[in-house]
Amino acid sequence: MEHYKKKDMETWERKDHYRYYTEKLKVEFNVTVSLDVKNVLDVCHQKQLKFYPVMIYLVTKVLNQIENFRMFLNGQGELCVWNQLNPNYTVFHDDDKTFSDCWTSYSDDFTVFYQNIIKDMKMAEGKRGIKAKENQPADFYCISCVPWIPFTSCSSRVANGTPSYFPIITMGKYEREEGKVKMPINLTIAHAVCDGYHAGLFFEKLQDEMNYLNDCPVLLR
Repeated sequence: MEHYKKKDMETWERKDHYRYYTEKLKVEFNVTVSLDVKNVLDVCHQKQLKFYPVMIYLVTKVLNQIENFRMFLNGQGELCVWNQLNPNYTVFHDDDKTFSDCWTSYSDDFTVFYQNIIKDMKMAEGKRGIKAKENQPADFYCISCVPWIPFTSCSSRVANGTPSYFPIITMGKYEREEGKVKMPINLTIAHAVCDGYHAGLFFEKLQDEMNYLNDCPVLLR
C-alpha cells in the first residue's frame, strides 16, 4: 500500500510558483517566531509529562494538517504528498555533549504517541553516533531543540545542495516575558512547496494547539 499520492500539477493553484522555484530560483526560506508555551508547561507540570515529547507531538500534528509540508519528490521526480509525516528528532547526551537522531511513528492518539516516543528516547539515551534507531522511514521531517539559546533567528544551508522539501523545525530556549513564556521556533522549508502564507498558518495553528492543550480529551483522564 502506497503511503502517498501524486500531486495533480495541472489543477494545482501553485503550479507556476512550483516551476519557478524549481527551475529558475531554487531557494529555501526560514522564519523564526516566538510563541507562548506557558500553557504547555503548565499542563506538563500538572500531568507529569515531559515538555520535549509533548512539543514534538504538537508540531507533528500541525504539520500533518497542512499539505504543503508533506510534499516530496518520488524516484521519477514527480511531486507527491505523503499521507503522514513522522518526526525525526535529536536526543542530547549530557555526558559527552553529543547527540543522536531518533524517530518515532506518529499517532493522532496522544497517549499512544507519547508512550512510544518516551520509549524511543530512553533507548536513544544509551546510543552514540548520529543514528540511534535504524530503518528511518522516508516520510519524515526533522525537529530539534537547542535549549541553551533564546535565538531570534536560525539558519542552516547545505553547500552546493538543493533545498529540502521536508520541514526542519528548531526550538530554542524559552524565557518568561510579561506573564507569558516565549520560546523561539524556527521553520526552514523549500520555497518550491511552501510560501509565507503556509508558514504563517503553521505558527498560527501551533499556537492554537498549545493554547488548548488542556482541552485534549486524553489529557483529562
